[in-house]
Amino acid sequence: MMINSKDNRYKITIEEITVNQQGRSMAFEVQDREDIFNVVENLKQRSGLDEQLATKLGVSLRLLGPIMMHNRKHPLFADFMPHFKNFMQNLKNTVKAAKGN
Repeated sequence: MMINSKDNRYKITIEEITVNQQGRSMAFEVQDREDIFNVVENLKQRSGLDEQLATKLGVSLRLLGPIMMHNRKHPLFADFMPHFKNFMQNLKNTVKAAKGN
């Protein structure tokens, strides 16, 4: 992955929560042209979802979206891409409409 000086850089850490033992964990770094914290905050305020769902949605979209755009012709994404674009446009319109209120 090329590092663009304009990109925001993040470290994503996932920890498994278990009752009786040490859980597994993984961490990775990601660059994104969008500020993920701003994306999440906008979704919290304007999506109509509760805070936890808005957070999960914002982070997951900023992880999946660039991968799909970069690989849009890959067989794994080709059929899903039109639906994803439609979903993203609907989400952006929802957030914009809420911003105007």
